[in-house]
Amino acid sequence: MYTELGYLALFTTCFLAATVLPFSSEAVYAAMLVAGYDPYLSLSVASIGNWMGGMSSFWIGWIGKWEWIEKYLRIKAEKIAKIHKRIAGKEGWIAFFTWLPGIGDPLAVALGLIKANPAKTAVWMLVGKTMRYVVSGLITLKAIDWLST
Repeated sequence: MYTELGYLALFTTCFLAATVLPFSSEAVYAAMLVAGYDPYLSLSVASIGNWMGGMSSFWIGWIGKWEWIEKYLRIKAEKIAKIHKRIAGKEGWIAFFTWLPGIGDPLAVALGLIKANPAKTAVWMLVGKTMRYVVSGLITLKAIDWLST
């Protein structure tokens, strides 16, 4: 029972960390690995949770309106059009980098606002977020191995 709760906590943490809540899901992921949870299952749960959180930000952007950005954020339509033109054609790469702390969540929302291809966004976002946890997990597992010798 505690094992399932651990994975549920990992999923929830990773999901929420991919929204506007500022905290590190890598710390929870590393703690799971240190506690002896299955590395592959932990990687899958963390990646899927973080990806789903990122996609929720994408869909929030999708239902948003440019007029809101102009009105509430006071960004002029010309600047929005310039940003949109600069992003066009690079949506996949931008989705890949939604794992970056601080700017990843706004990138996901921006991709939704510009109505980026949802399938392409989903695939590249999943790849980026998974790679984030692969690297983090490998570092954690190497540290565990190094400290135990």
